[in-house]
Amino acid sequence: MSARKQCNFYLVRYVPDPVRNEFVNIGVMLRDAERPEQMTVTFTKEWARVRCIDPDVDVAMLESLESELRQRLAHPEAGLPPLMHVLEDSFSNALQVTEPKAYLAESLVAGVEELMRLYVEPRKRQTVARKSGRQAIHTKMRSQFERAGVWDLMRKRIAVSSYTKPGDPLRIDCGYRPNGVVRMFHAVSLESDTEWPKVLAFSVAAIREGVARVENAKLELTAVVEPIAEVSSDRDDAERMEQYRFSVETMEAEEIRVLTTNDLPRIAEVAQTELRV
Repeated sequence: MSARKQCNFYLVRYVPDPVRNEFVNIGVMLRDAERPEQMTVTFTKEWARVRCIDPDVDVAMLESLESELRQRLAHPEAGLPPLMHVLEDSFSNALQVTEPKAYLAESLVAGVEELMRLYVEPRKRQTVARKSGRQAIHTKMRSQFERAGVWDLMRKRIAVSSYTKPGDPLRIDCGYRPNGVVRMFHAVSLESDTEWPKVLAFSVAAIREGVARVENAKLELTAVVEPIAEVSSDRDDAERMEQYRFSVETMEAEEIRVLTTNDLPRIAEVAQTELRV
């Protein structure tokens, strides 16, 4: 067994109302005590507990903050104090960082994973309800992009109003631009989000025109859906099968690329190559 290294860890807490002092641990920062420039940070991917104390929490902003912190950690000269300033200046003091505590870790990666299980992630029951719908697809998509090391380099929750018209509420999950193409990806559940295929099909022409006008680039919009077997395991369920095919055909008719979660490793590999990670 390899010797553990001495580290210090900090918990990142979300405190929406300082007066009531209710908080939820949302992340962990872990620093090598002997090499202080070596740090890692991870936020939760399960926001249900945060929404319990603040239904209006801006999850997208928290996820963007996590990406910003990781990018700063890519430059060791940034050090800990600038990271603390980023956290303190965010969310109008709704984020707090605990005092450091000592911790022995096999590695920073293994250590932060263990600390997340201990302090941040809710304890899982023996039987956990399976995530379904768009949430499940989005989680798989993010996990694959993170595994490829490109998630922090991508734009998230892209407001299409910058390409269409002010007030357009549509936001695309994530995307990036390699050369003259803007690649966008959106999780669409053909099991539960029955309106999303029509929304994307209706919107894509205006987004495509806007991308050409604003960025002088082509748009490639990809809808990531469940494999048909996950929507209906009963091949005799004709209605579900027809609805699935109709949704796919509706999007493809507007030149939206439709891929399933089984294709995510390949999508992430392409992103890794194009972003030169």
